[in-house]
Amino acid sequence: MAYRAEYIWIDGTEPTPEIRSKTRILADGETPGIWGFDGSSTNQATGDNSDVVLQPAFQCPDPIRGGDNILILCETLLTTDMSPHPTNTRAAAVAALETYSDQEPLFGLEQEYTLLDPITQWPSGFPPGGYPGPQGPYYCGVGYLKIHGRDLIEEHTTACIDAGLAISGTNAEVMPGQWEFQIGPVDTVTVGDHVWIARYLLYRLAEAHGVEVSIAAKPMKGDWNGAGMHTNFSTKAMRENYDAIIAAAESLGAPGKPEEHLLGYGVGIEERLTGAHETQRYDQFSYGVSDRGASVRIPWQVAKDQKGYIEDRRPNANADPYVLATLMTNTVCAALS
Repeated sequence: MAYRAEYIWIDGTEPTPEIRSKTRILADGETPGIWGFDGSSTNQATGDNSDVVLQPAFQCPDPIRGGDNILILCETLLTTDMSPHPTNTRAAAVAALETYSDQEPLFGLEQEYTLLDPITQWPSGFPPGGYPGPQGPYYCGVGYLKIHGRDLIEEHTTACIDAGLAISGTNAEVMPGQWEFQIGPVDTVTVGDHVWIARYLLYRLAEAHGVEVSIAAKPMKGDWNGAGMHTNFSTKAMRENYDAIIAAAESLGAPGKPEEHLLGYGVGIEERLTGAHETQRYDQFSYGVSDRGASVRIPWQVAKDQKGYIEDRRPNANADPYVLATLMTNTVCAALS
């Protein structure tokens, strides 16, 4: 007897890395070990030195194949000394968590995405070459004229649960064909592991539904909401007192920090963070209680309870969760040290 291990990794595509995977057949009882791939075909090596190492880093059941089959999320390593490949962003997240583990950082990421017709490249629910009614009834909506793709979303949610991922919710978003799932609360490394696996499962399941999944920051130009990955973050101190909440928010606006963070918050920041559609402008920084037009929102319940978490509303849907979790952990935890 044998089982299948799906080795999954993040490639070197620019400006937005993509998911790659391939299947390894293993005998029952055989432990998955390191493997490799042709980096010259994934923007991670040249043809004359093409091998890149796959190092298993996170493993979970494969909810699509079922049985004893598994998914393995891998770090990419260089063959010369087994050090992290330049495109390996997970290694930095591991280092950040090791540095600040005493502060117990926790994340909840809200991954927005858009379902596209593979032929027209327009969002599901948009008539070919035309537009549906304006935004308003679609957010958390119910009904045939408002909601498109629910069967896929239900299937994806079940798959995430069966894989043991920390999925904590789903909802239809503001634009037709736009959805969101949430991962958390989990630590700096686990949140990236789970978001990447959840993305993989979404893309895989969408193949059978005949739709394309886009995490572009602004899939439709004009008066339509962009797609973000709002980042909810707390440390032990923030979960205990409000002074730490304010200190965390102010640390993200310290000199040089907004620019540093935006560089790691995904492609298309200027298109999405315009000051409209529930965003602050990309070249301004602000925070406020219950303010969805601020860079960082302090939920009203947090202000009331005088403890809790903050929400950084700037990251794009196409951000690398390892990168943004590393930035948030290093910036806020250093300020609270």
